Amino acid sequence: MTDTSTPPSVFEDHRFPCDQCGSDLRFNPDAGQLICDHCGHTETVADPGPWQGGIRELDFDTAIRNLLPAQEIEETRVTTCPSCAAQVEFTGATHARECPFCATPVVADTGTHRHIKPRGVLPFALDERAARQAMTDWLGRLWFAPNGLQDYARKGRKMDGIYVPYWTYDAQTRSVYRGERGTVYYVTRHVTVNGKRQAKREMRIRWSPASGRVARFFDDVLVLGSRSLPKSFTDALEPWDLAALEPYQPQFLAGFRAEGYTVDVQEGFAEARQIMNRIIERDVRFDIGGDRQRIHDIATDVSDVTFKHILLPVWLAAYKYRGQTYRFVVNGRTGKVQGERPWSAWKIAIAVVLGLIVAGGVGYLIALNEGAL
Repeated sequence: MTDTSTPPSVFEDHRFPCDQCGSDLRFNPDAGQLICDHCGHTETVADPGPWQGGIRELDFDTAIRNLLPAQEIEETRVTTCPSCAAQVEFTGATHARECPFCATPVVADTGTHRHIKPRGVLPFALDERAARQAMTDWLGRLWFAPNGLQDYARKGRKMDGIYVPYWTYDAQTRSVYRGERGTVYYVTRHVTVNGKRQAKREMRIRWSPASGRVARFFDDVLVLGSRSLPKSFTDALEPWDLAALEPYQPQFLAGFRAEGYTVDVQEGFAEARQIMNRIIERDVRFDIGGDRQRIHDIATDVSDVTFKHILLPVWLAAYKYRGQTYRFVVNGRTGKVQGERPWSAWKIAIAVVLGLIVAGGVGYLIALNEGAL
């Protein structure tokens, strides 16, 4: 008999009291355990409950027809940030907070939102200290970055550990294609250059019709489920070690925050199809063979589509510096950093002046040398 009990919601207030002193526990990435900062007591992350059943896939067609079982759905209290459109969570008696993605003040509305629950989570492996060091090292390698921003980042406010929503999709694809195979060959032509007859070798391509079938099973095509950060930021944090995904447990979120997805499962699949199509086109070119390929059309049948909602760990810093917001993201597993590129106008101006001085000095020395000759 299937257990229909509802697991804890990822967006509820994940508070786990310490058995020794009653203070809140938090998940410690270094130890992979819950730890109490007050008394040092540690606890292991609990085994998944009977409702979890591992990280199983959900049927895509069932989801878009709104027929998923009730235990796969949750209601959350979130509001949309007016600046960056992030879905900011509110729990308990909290009615106002700062958006972790752009540092804009946000006030809760009174509505609730229905979401598909996460099935997997990739726990943080880096703590805040390691993430801040990775970010400051990255800033230090940037030419013409403002010193003030670097100092502010080093001494600034606490970084936010955010679990960012993603979708993964599995699908079986079978494609039929038509195209042409190109074979390169060379011919020799004789031309006259400056009154002299010369042999010139020219490349030609011989095209022949090609058609066939290719098939591929796609496993865990990853699609970002959020619009709060530029996609270029999150893409730059890849790859993610999805083999280390754990069945979702709220204890992994203790001391961290989670963002609600704003890209729904159907919209996410449209992006996944684009990723699949690029790989299928590569397969078709390989199947056509030859030296060159032309593809006239590809007809793809997609079946057995499944998906899961997962949470991936990101350390985030959003700083307002001299009226500008600068955002930096750090992969919570690898320490890879991406962010908005700050520029220092005075550093650039000094570099330009120094360049002109050096150029002038070199020109002066050259003139002296020529005069001596």
